[in-house]
This record gives sequence, structure tokens and C-alpha cells, in this order.
Amino acid sequence: MGKKNWIEFDNQQIKSEETAHEDNFNKRSKINISKQKKGKKGKTITLIKGLGTQDEILLKELLKKIKVFCGTGGTLIDSYIQLQGDMVSKSIEFLRKEGFHNL
Repeated sequence: MGKKNWIEFDNQQIKSEETAHEDNFNKRSKINISKQKKGKKGKTITLIKGLGTQDEILLKELLKKIKVFCGTGGTLIDSYIQLQGDMVSKSIEFLRKEGFHNL
């Protein structure tokens, strides 16, 4: 079988663009992590504030990574990350692995 429609491409350019996006966080900003009772029937949520960027795309990428790490659901509201449940210790651990030090 011939490779009639085979197109080869290089992923290096895409990978370099992804690493460029990761550097846009201000990792020295003060991050506040707290838990609150909010919503339906007083369920507990974890609220992460002060990530040092207003870029919604970067925040959504970070939200996806932290949800996978914590094994829980979450959402992005007004540049704050909300996670379902009491995930304070797990979110601190994740953010330290990502390079955020001022927690």
C-alpha cells in the first residue's frame, strides 16, 4: 500500500508554543486557597484566588490539570478556580509541583 495522502509534520513548533504559554503566570504572586460552604445543601468547595493572570485560556488549562490531579470537578468563575470538595492540601501540593511558591 502506498502512502498517498501521508503528510509529515514537526511537533517542535507546537511544543515550543505550549511552553511559551506556561511562562505567562506570575508565579511570585500571593495565592489564596480556602474552603467554603456554598451552593446546594451547603456543600464544601475549595476556592483558589490570585494566580497572577487574567488570561482565560491559561486558567482553563491549569484548571484541567488540577482537576485531573485532585480527581474532582471544578469550574472557573471570574478568574477564580473552584473545586468541589475539600481539596486544600491536594491543590497546594499540585501548585508547588507546577512551580508556584507563594502559597
